[in-house]
Amino acid sequence: MSIIALVPIRFSDFHHGRDTQMNKVYPSASAALEGIVKDGQTFAVGGFGLCGIPEALIAALRDSAVKGITCISNNAGVDGFGLGVLLQTRQVKKMISSYVGENKEFERQFLAGELELEFTPQGTLAEKLRAGGAGIPAFYTATGFGTVIAEGKETRQFGENQYVLEHSLTADIGLVKAWKADKAGNLIYRRTARNFNPMCAMAGRITVAEVEEIVEVGELDPDAIHTPGIFVQRIVLNAHPEKRIEQRVVRAKGD
Repeated sequence: MSIIALVPIRFSDFHHGRDTQMNKVYPSASAALEGIVKDGQTFAVGGFGLCGIPEALIAALRDSAVKGITCISNNAGVDGFGLGVLLQTRQVKKMISSYVGENKEFERQFLAGELELEFTPQGTLAEKLRAGGAGIPAFYTATGFGTVIAEGKETRQFGENQYVLEHSLTADIGLVKAWKADKAGNLIYRRTARNFNPMCAMAGRITVAEVEEIVEVGELDPDAIHTPGIFVQRIVLNAHPEKRIEQRVVRAKGD
């Protein structure tokens, strides 16, 4: 009779060849990026405007002095904060974004031909990241058909409607911001900060999460977890993020 040996295998061993080390907590943002970032990489960066952005990791990426990088992000921050700091230091070669209207330096570089831009509708961008993380190479969407967005892309009719073929997105590194994590990398986002972060976490070959609180494994309610730890390789604590308001609008009392 033949004997079959059963060898325990973690699910994370199957996901993009990910690092399966168990010690995921790093002492600083710079330490969390050490050894994994280099020139010419693609980064998927979570956030919507300035909400839910991994600000400490972005600053550490700036300080690493890597250059020629591509950033996939809903927008490009603002001048002097968020991804805007990487534009100021000229580390970004290309942006894949859906909204770029809050950054003057972005505008200047793009109009001067110094920065490449792949402009993508917001919902399409979210689905391109989600599909990439799920291993889906491409999908059809009606968004953008008949506009400049569809130029050079395959189109196809399904039923009575026309659709555009969009290729999914993956990244060398995912940089995300969460509210709480356990030491295994399971993440919970808080309110609107649960925007592009879950998709960026899935799309990154290596994902680094910046969080406001780290707890022991088993302390998080499994039903409350938004991103399973299988998608997260490194964690860094930033207990007191700045959390800037992108546009503060006020009115006189009584109006």
